[in-house]
Parts: sequence; C-alpha cells; structure tokens
Amino acid sequence: MKPREVGVEEARRIAVRAQLLDGSATSVLDTVRRLGFLQLDPISTVAPPQHLVLWSRLGPFDRAELDRLLWEERKLLEWNAFLWPAEDLPLLQARMRRRDGPWDRHRIEFLKEHASFRRYVLRELERRGPLLSREIADHAPSKREAHRWWGARKMGLMLGVLNARGEVAVVGRRGRQRLWDLAERWYPETPRIPWAEAARAFEEKQFRALGVRLDKGRWLAHPDVGDDAVAKRVTFLSPFDRLVHDRNRAEALWGFFYRLEMYVPKAKREYGYYVLPILRGDRIVGRIEPLHVRTTGELRVLGTWWEDGIRPASLKATLRDLARFLGASAVTI
Repeated sequence: MKPREVGVEEARRIAVRAQLLDGSATSVLDTVRRLGFLQLDPISTVAPPQHLVLWSRLGPFDRAELDRLLWEERKLLEWNAFLWPAEDLPLLQARMRRRDGPWDRHRIEFLKEHASFRRYVLRELERRGPLLSREIADHAPSKREAHRWWGARKMGLMLGVLNARGEVAVVGRRGRQRLWDLAERWYPETPRIPWAEAARAFEEKQFRALGVRLDKGRWLAHPDVGDDAVAKRVTFLSPFDRLVHDRNRAEALWGFFYRLEMYVPKAKREYGYYVLPILRGDRIVGRIEPLHVRTTGELRVLGTWWEDGIRPASLKATLRDLARFLGASAVTI
C-alpha cells in the first residue's frame, strides 16, 4: 500500500498513535522496537531521556528491565549514543562500514592519524577487556590536548570513534560509566547488508515510527498506522522525544515552536532551563519545567505555560505519576 494524503488534524492523531503516546504501549522492548531507537544523554534534570521517553508511553516502569534487555538478554544494544533493537544490528553494521559521509571521512582520517593509538587500545581490550575508559592508561605518544567535549584525555574520543566504526562495543555499565570490549566478542555473527539496502530499511522504519511526513506541503500517512481518535491522556515529553525532536515538523503539525533553552543564557530564556512539552490527547497544549531534587526527594515544578487558546487543566495526576516513577516523595508547585 502507498502512503495516503491526510489533513493536519488526522496527521496529528496518526503521529501520536505511531509513537505509542495514545496509551497503547505495552512493554519496554516492544516500545523501543516501535520507536526504532532511544537517544542517550547525560542530562537528567528530571530523568535520563531514555527513561523519560519510556515513561511518557508506559507510565512508571521497571528501569532495571532496560538494563536486563541490554546486558543480560541482549535484545537491545547501545551504539553511538543510542539504544537500538538487537535485530537491527545488520543495518547498523552497514552504517558502521560507510566511508562516504562527512563524519565517516573525519573518523577514518582520525584513525589513520592515530594508528598506533588505535592499535594500543585494541590490544588493551583484547588482553584485559572489558574495561572502563579510565582503566586504560594514556597512550603516551599521543599526549594530552584540551578538547571541548572530551577533556584533555583522548581515550574517550578514541573509544567513541572505534565504536562508531564498529571495532569496539559498549558491553555494560558501572553506574554511568561505559564498559568497552572488542565488538567481535560482543556482537553476534550477522549477514552483511549493503548500505543502500540498509538505508532504505532505515527510511521505512522511520516513516513507520513517525506515522506521517511532510512532502512538498502535503502530509502523507504511513499505511500501517491507524487514525482513530486519541483519548485525552496527559503526559510530558522529553526534549529528545521523537514526537518533537524535529522542531520544524512539530511546528508544522501543532504550531508549536520549541527549543531546549539550557544552552541559552538565563537572561535570554523565554521559558526555562529544561522545559518539557505537555501532550494531551493529540494536541501539544503547553510546557512545564519540572525539577527532580534528589537530595530532598522532591519533584518541584518551576513553571507551567499554556499555549494560546488552551484552557489550563489539572496536571496533578500526571505529576504524581512522574513523582512515583522518580521515587520522589513530594510534589511542590
């Protein structure tokens, strides 16, 4: 079946249903498979984004299940700062082998320039892995240099490049620290797929996960996603949630202009440091700035803003649900 053209109201319903934000999500694994991936980020003003994205769909869930799926059952895998369904590994490995993208060329040049450093890291992992980055001593010939993301020590940068190229894998975590090992010892054997075929598969998966796409001013719906009415369920969205991650698409669908202002100087912020969109049914109706104060066990609401023409609604039930998930004992507004 071919995509069909729909109006914006129907497109909103389809987008919400495709992303399982209609209350139909049933499990962590099925949700990740449906979404395609979860983005990782160290910022956890409320909760890490991978947890918040799942909570928005499942409500309070057992976060230990995510770890079991990753490190024990291996039904999910971590690669390049995202969590992926393990069955997508052949497609991911096709992406790892690519050489023609600008970042691919940059990484390949980096590995050529630091060939002895690369050999040293792979030797250490082969001999002693799995290892944390800090458990691998500096490669003395490479020396330390200041870097805006990686600091002066280059080990994290090298491991990240080797991970992107498919030579090393994240095989576990100690707290927030990644455990690294040789990819060949962690990834199973898979069929080799050409990148062109993998790219088509990724494109189809993305269209299915998003439900609709804007093509030359027309909203086209994926044929597999229904457009039934969406119950007026209220939840909060992570800034990294796929429903709003494409800011231009979110504005086209809902007239909702959104940006993450944590990198904006405080005096220039329109809203707040870490503000979450409020989804009610198939409409984005406002924004909220919650803060999880872990030292006091409190979920604090620093501000709430409603979109023009939206009648404010009670958020108490959703905040209680979020507090329970976070283990917060009180909600302060």
